[in-house]
Amino acid sequence: MAGSEFVQLFKTEIGATVYMVLISSVISYLIGLPLGILLSATDDEGICPLPGLNRLLGLVTNLLRSVPFLIMIVIALPLTRLTVGTTLGAKAVIPPLVISAAPYVARMAESSFKEVDRGVIEAAKSMGASNLQIILKVLIPESRPSLLVGAAISVTTILGYSAMAGNLGGGGLGAIAINYGYYRREPLIMWGAVILLMILVQLIQELGLLLARRSDKRIRNIK
Repeated sequence: MAGSEFVQLFKTEIGATVYMVLISSVISYLIGLPLGILLSATDDEGICPLPGLNRLLGLVTNLLRSVPFLIMIVIALPLTRLTVGTTLGAKAVIPPLVISAAPYVARMAESSFKEVDRGVIEAAKSMGASNLQIILKVLIPESRPSLLVGAAISVTTILGYSAMAGNLGGGGLGAIAINYGYYRREPLIMWGAVILLMILVQLIQELGLLLARRSDKRIRNIK
């Protein structure tokens, strides 16, 4: 493969990877964050205990999380074809990515909300705050650093899923590593894709930690 083709290939597939991860992450959080709030709020120790609803939501979340991503791609093929009109390329990976990632995001968010000091919540209740006000003005602001760290972990997980999708025609850096690096026996291309994925993971992690530190009131007060 000529040098210019090599560079163009990587430019195209880096763009495909960023596209898949960005769109899937946004949609996963639009679904997963409210689901995480519901899981936390309806828990036995939540602000609005609803054991039946909590068990149902927890069951659905756990069932979706238990399906390996490569199998999820196959299971979701009819939905993928219906929503994006194709089962190949970067667009086709988004529906199974969202189905796999949203429950993961929900559990990460639920864990962050449960870290909020109960005393703060009780104080808000004693002042007459509604459940919605507690969620918007207590739970989310107080858990913001943990949510941001969880977001970094979730996005890197989605990035890993997107790389696996390359094995089934999903495109992106994973497709380069498999199709050009492994099948065509070009280790330079394969390792180039792997190193770029590692760099992307590191950038996402560092950005998430930086934002978490800046949003942590305890750290700001110490300074």
